Amino acid sequence: MSVVLGLTGSIGMGKSTTTGFFREAGVPVWDADAAVHQLYSPGGAAVASIAQLHPAAVRDQAIDRAVLRAWIATDPNALKRIEAVVHPLVAASRAAFLQDNADAPLVVLDVPLLFETGGDGYCDETLVVTAPPDVQRARVLSRPGMTDAHLQTILAKQMPDAQKRSRANHVIETLSLDQTRAAVLDLIFRLTGTRPHA
Repeated sequence: MSVVLGLTGSIGMGKSTTTGFFREAGVPVWDADAAVHQLYSPGGAAVASIAQLHPAAVRDQAIDRAVLRAWIATDPNALKRIEAVVHPLVAASRAAFLQDNADAPLVVLDVPLLFETGGDGYCDETLVVTAPPDVQRARVLSRPGMTDAHLQTILAKQMPDAQKRSRANHVIETLSLDQTRAAVLDLIFRLTGTRPHA
């Protein structure tokens, strides 16, 4: 039976880099954002159901996220209706991943809103990746099309970093690649008793 580690962190904290180090060490990683992307892609399991809710949201047999965002902005019930379709499909994707990797000593669930959605309830351990606010801001603002106003909008929807850290079993500060990699390898050892070679 696998140890299920829920990994989360606010935007710009180094989640992608950290999950990359888990993958390098041979740990299976399930990515909630990638699961939703797959559901919204051509042939994805959410496309037909979303089309029934809001036909304009489907373009080229895929979900147009910009249309969904506009719908959510103008219809107070839109988000709940979308979530009623998407959440069970995401849960099924996660369950299939856990079943497929049941023999792995450790698996990681990368869920951006882990605590906000109650996702920590299906994890044995939780990990928050963090960085100082100035580092976070610099990372986010270096992304194409990102503005300070957009960053503030995103942060307003997320649990504050300090609160996430207080709820987590483990915290990794992602100031440097070498330090982050070493912290990941150390955590794998603490959770599994084996030291991976990465």
